[in-house]
Amino acid sequence: MTVIQLNAEDGLTDGLLQTARDLPKGAPIVVMLHGYRYSPATPAHDPHRHILSPVALPHTTSWPCALGLDGAADQGLAIGFGWHARGRLRAAYRRAGPTGQALADVVSRLAQVSGRPVGLIGHSLGGRVALQAVQAADAGSIGRVILLNAAEFRDTAAAALARPAGRHAEVINVTARENDLFDFALEQLLSRGKRRALGFGLETQCPNWVDLQIDDAATLDALDGLGFPTERRARRLSHWTPYLRGGLFDFYRAALCHPWALPLGLLRHNLPTCPHPRWSRLLAPTVGLGEVRA
Repeated sequence: MTVIQLNAEDGLTDGLLQTARDLPKGAPIVVMLHGYRYSPATPAHDPHRHILSPVALPHTTSWPCALGLDGAADQGLAIGFGWHARGRLRAAYRRAGPTGQALADVVSRLAQVSGRPVGLIGHSLGGRVALQAVQAADAGSIGRVILLNAAEFRDTAAAALARPAGRHAEVINVTARENDLFDFALEQLLSRGKRRALGFGLETQCPNWVDLQIDDAATLDALDGLGFPTERRARRLSHWTPYLRGGLFDFYRAALCHPWALPLGLLRHNLPTCPHPRWSRLLAPTVGLGEVRA
């Protein structure tokens, strides 16, 4: 899979559009979205030199490498999408709005020239960028969306699903009680506690949305049964679990690149339906997730 770096202010190039046109039938297009505190404008915090790097680096997780993207063109097209996510949280949250609009233009055009929907995977505020793109993109231009501890609210996500692209997209909302403190902080800092974060999914169930609580033993049992054994080491507090927990990227790759093999109905049938209460991980005994339910 070809891995290309693209920043929000760059816009599409003729070369990227031609790469999309030349993709073999069935080859996926995947856009990877970093979260808070990264910025391509700051070398020390450049996501393309860190989690979006196409080559393995020490002391970090390269998403392209973890997704098994080895550069073979016939595997599809992967785009590391960079944007300025530094500064105060409120300012970065607001900036994610127009960034998502820019991404909507990118995915709409890529889907048009390639004849296939685009998959998105985003962590933290990158999840907000993804949902903002869903709000504004053309109908049918976005396929699977994987949110990793998304820094976004329920009402905004529901509004995105009601839009033309949202009605056709499928969302896998990866959550963890290990992220509860970060969800709580988002709610207090940006809404004074009046809005609910996506850590518990949508307020009203939606047929094209599935929640995946990855610090729940029953969920990990279900993933194991589907062929995706996953690390079970428990953490009390972590915002980064969705891309640090071993084994999850194998699931993400299958869900994004081979969605026909993991239909949402299959996931919904196998996964637990009720999330654990807030703070349950923080108060749980320090044991592995295979020993008690998280």
